[in-house]
Amino acid sequence: MTFRRIVIVLLIVGGFWYLTSHDSGPIRLRTLAGNASGSSLTLTEAHAAPEYDAEEMNNISVYKKTLASVVNITSQTQTLNFFFQAVPQQGQGSGFVLDKQGHILTNYHVVANAQQIEVTTSDKRRYKARAIGTDPSHDLAVLQIDAPNLSPAVLADSKNLVVGQKVYAIGNPFGLQGTMTSGIISAIRSIHNPQGAPIENAIQTDAAINPGNSGGPLLNSRGEVIGINSLIATNPNENVEQSAGIGFAIPIDTAKAVLGDIQKYGRVRRPSLGIVSLPIGPDLAEQMGLAADYGVLIQRTFSNGAAERAGLRGGNQTAYLGNIQIYLGGDLIVGLDGQEITNTQDISDVMNRHQVGDTIGITYLRGRRKITARITLGEAHDQAA
Repeated sequence: MTFRRIVIVLLIVGGFWYLTSHDSGPIRLRTLAGNASGSSLTLTEAHAAPEYDAEEMNNISVYKKTLASVVNITSQTQTLNFFFQAVPQQGQGSGFVLDKQGHILTNYHVVANAQQIEVTTSDKRRYKARAIGTDPSHDLAVLQIDAPNLSPAVLADSKNLVVGQKVYAIGNPFGLQGTMTSGIISAIRSIHNPQGAPIENAIQTDAAINPGNSGGPLLNSRGEVIGINSLIATNPNENVEQSAGIGFAIPIDTAKAVLGDIQKYGRVRRPSLGIVSLPIGPDLAEQMGLAADYGVLIQRTFSNGAAERAGLRGGNQTAYLGNIQIYLGGDLIVGLDGQEITNTQDISDVMNRHQVGDTIGITYLRGRRKITARITLGEAHDQAA
């Protein structure tokens, strides 16, 4: 009996050893680092170059076409610490090359109060830069560097943009040079920058824009610049500034007008009608008893401004639109420079086509009477003063 038990135990142990030590065993476990007796790992690899769909091909084309024109900008300023000692502080943003002479467009807030500005091109070369023109009200600045073989960006126009069209942003978010994101135009709207200055026809986009993108180009699907990335909307409950899917770009037509001033005058001289205005729609027109259901109502005119010099009048009756005080009885502008005026953005478009001192036609309603006159444009700086 004892011998039989010993034989059974030996059979069980031998069977277990056999099952766990031979390839044919169903419970054999292996690791990738197993011995030479384990089976080899076989990978299935592509036998051809990767294929891209039409959208991917266009994304790649836009990036290759425009990357060389985008630059990284760092600025050095001096701030005071707790002990009122001057300490250096560095800011960072983006920009893009305008011409082979080294002119670069960026945001004013990227280089504001900078003692030193440095530009890094896409080939990682660094150059000292100087600001040759700034426009704080439109948050724009023009820099210049002395560098060879620059690749200028191609500028489109921004007057015929459509909500829903594809856009790309290229810049240096968080210092990550040469980053591209994509999205669509979400809206075209008037906004105010952090200093309170209005930005007419600002391009709202859901393309990811983060700190460091400021001053970089917003591009259409052909790789042409339609705007300058400038602002992002952030969650007020968060302590960090990062993309929330709502970014804004200054339209390139505004930048072209500013560049024209700098080239002609050496400084920015934006034209103005010299008025405080209120856009009118059908509902407001009916409530106010106006003779047209569209246009821009003059609230008041600035002393010695273009409108006052041309004989236009502001309102003289106080009223309230919600909690906002307005003035009724002023002239209603319905046409300017041969263009129908339905809102303040239309006026901004006309201003972008002209310079200070230009004389253009204006059509307005005084009560029920329609008047056509000529008006010589003043300077926005005088209006602000």
